[in-house]
Amino acid sequence: MTAPAPAPTPWLPVEPLAAPDLARLRRRAIFDCCKWDPQVEDVATVAGVPLVLRRETWVELAGLAEALAGETLAAEAELLARPDLHRRLALPRAVRAALARVPRDGAAAGVARLIRFDFHHTPEGWRISEANTDVPGGLNEASGFPTLLAPHYPGATPVGDPAAAYVAALLAAAPAGAVIALVHATAYSDDRQVMSYLADRLAAAGARPQLVSPDHLRWSGGRARLETAWSRDPVDLIIRFFPAEWLPNLPRAAEWARYFAGATTPMSNPAAALLTQSKRLPLVWDDLATPLPTWRAVLPETRDPRAAPWRREDGWVLKPALGRVGEDVAISGVASPKDWRRVSRAARWYPGHWIAQRRFEATRFQVNGTALYPCVGVYTVDRRAVGAYGRLASRPLIDWRAQDAAILAVAEHGG
Repeated sequence: MTAPAPAPTPWLPVEPLAAPDLARLRRRAIFDCCKWDPQVEDVATVAGVPLVLRRETWVELAGLAEALAGETLAAEAELLARPDLHRRLALPRAVRAALARVPRDGAAAGVARLIRFDFHHTPEGWRISEANTDVPGGLNEASGFPTLLAPHYPGATPVGDPAAAYVAALLAAAPAGAVIALVHATAYSDDRQVMSYLADRLAAAGARPQLVSPDHLRWSGGRARLETAWSRDPVDLIIRFFPAEWLPNLPRAAEWARYFAGATTPMSNPAAALLTQSKRLPLVWDDLATPLPTWRAVLPETRDPRAAPWRREDGWVLKPALGRVGEDVAISGVASPKDWRRVSRAARWYPGHWIAQRRFEATRFQVNGTALYPCVGVYTVDRRAVGAYGRLASRPLIDWRAQDAAILAVAEHGG
């Protein structure tokens, strides 16, 4: 697939919610969407304005995301058989050892494959900053916010319901009344809120969700069961929302390697997704037989820091290979001098765990004279686009300071 042609600004100008409506939105986000962190420090995390796309823009994004998902899963399958490439992806040594067991024990049974591709509009068309193939979050905002915002914007409708599509795919892979373990880092409220929202949706569909940490599972012959104060039931399906690179930190009793290999309990997502989560994936593209035309078209040029002139030229972004939610991403002139020094030092000292990526010029979204930088995170479930998650940032870096925004769409004649 060739790079998309330049397009007009993809979002339509809309007015933000009035203050009373925004206050009601924040309350409903807390109680209806498990959005328990509507403000972090002095930063409001709920945007009072949606991103309203033209319907044909959404169709274009969905097509790109579906092509990317197909290529990603094909690359993962090939990488499972290429342990010689795993070190170049900056995977931890213990993870590489677990993946080396795959030819003997078989990869963990993956079902309902959930991926989120983060798109940014540029003068040259759409580009992606990353793919969240391991444990993509934001489902509560992506499914809940559009239904709250749409009534305020006549003619605009949600582009999908990612949580509903995900639940349907999960239940299709499990028996009726299934015990489903939602495995996550229970001490993190932002993780807990996503899993609580998903548990509510699963329970409403007839499943028996269990909110647990990885320590609450035990394994017997590849099958998982609960080991909690309230249950020792066999587990029919696992939803893993615990980053795969964290798994080796678990105690031996958790048998964390089962998430990579040897598990027969169906899992979404299997930990082998970390192979394509690594931002160093482009550095092994040329070693793969899998064609990746869409990836090559929409991902900015990516290099090992040792092979990029980022120290003498502007226009490069430094990213950790296994970073998440914009953590430790640094752009010269955007990051504070202190952060730039810290990140650039780490990239010099440990270049095998970093990438340097060409910076792109993102199209801005004007709201009452203020320029914001949007990101549209498109979800796919089993290669099918099912909805989107919006972020709005006051600077060209999407991190914890960015606000969560609803994604809506209107037909061309409605714009």
